[in-house]
Amino acid sequence: MMTKILLISSMFLGLLLLCQASSADKNIGIYELRKGNFRLKLTNYGATIISLMVPDKHGNVADVVLGYDDIESYKNDTVYFGCVVGRVANRIGGAQFTLDGKTYKLPANDGKNTLHGGTKGYGDVIWTVKTHKEDSHITFTYDSADNEQGFPGKLSVSVTYMIIDNNKLGVKMVAKPIDKATPVNLAQHSYWNLGGHNSGDILSHTIQIYGKGVTPTDKELIPTGEILSVKGTPYDLLEPRAIGAQINENFEGYDINYVLNFNSGNHLSKVATLKDPNSGRKMELWSNQRGVQFYSGTMLKDSEGKGGAIYKQYAGLALETQGFPNSVNIDHFPSQIVRPGETYKHYMVYRFTAS
Repeated sequence: MMTKILLISSMFLGLLLLCQASSADKNIGIYELRKGNFRLKLTNYGATIISLMVPDKHGNVADVVLGYDDIESYKNDTVYFGCVVGRVANRIGGAQFTLDGKTYKLPANDGKNTLHGGTKGYGDVIWTVKTHKEDSHITFTYDSADNEQGFPGKLSVSVTYMIIDNNKLGVKMVAKPIDKATPVNLAQHSYWNLGGHNSGDILSHTIQIYGKGVTPTDKELIPTGEILSVKGTPYDLLEPRAIGAQINENFEGYDINYVLNFNSGNHLSKVATLKDPNSGRKMELWSNQRGVQFYSGTMLKDSEGKGGAIYKQYAGLALETQGFPNSVNIDHFPSQIVRPGETYKHYMVYRFTAS
């Protein structure tokens, strides 16, 4: 254990000491995965990615994930930096849904709606470290109680982060209902800036999203139930486009679910390709999910991050593979209901290159 502690960079020593000193945080730790100069740091608070060091076209490494220096900042976070969100990611309209004839009322933490699992979702709980092998993987587990944040039934959840080959990060999320049917829609909520977390905005990044449709929303960002073609709209990212190309006084940014070109079963499909023209870093995202929320960091406002960095608007972007938002209240959206005896499986692979 002491060997692992010595590997932690000076940036996180204060965080480690804080965790050791506070009895309330005695189960919170910092963990590392590494292979060569590809290095990932995580905490079991929220099953959160703290940093990811990735080489650029010259071999220089930089941290490409936005985040904080200390656990208290993660506890007070309102933008979900790096964590796993659930039991149901994204928004549930009216903070309620009906399942098998019973209506379940949830905490309204986003106006009159529920966002990312409620007032204390999975990004705000301490997960158990089941296994950890520094050159391979780490698995976090969490046993979610019946009626936690209003959701029915006990749910056993696990999230595994793994290094695959060279410069690939795999994420496997699995959830099993124990005693009742329940909605499950987990998402990984890291904010990416391939120039480095402290390098400014992501408006010059080019992005390509492999989805021909989006699920439009009302003024409260609740899907209307429609699926609209991206053709002729700012949401058309079927070909690579600079993120800032469409952003102006009439279009402030992206915060919408894309309907992906989906392969059934557990096969992975390419979701998005992101590239920073300055560093040459490129990230490909693959998943087995039907949707991805592309959020361009529009509402980031002078958040103090790692190493004193100030994250302003568009400092990072999120690509959250997921089921469709508010699917519990829209019958023709793909169902996210999982019943006892069934298993929810959500896979992601992030492939990093540089040229």
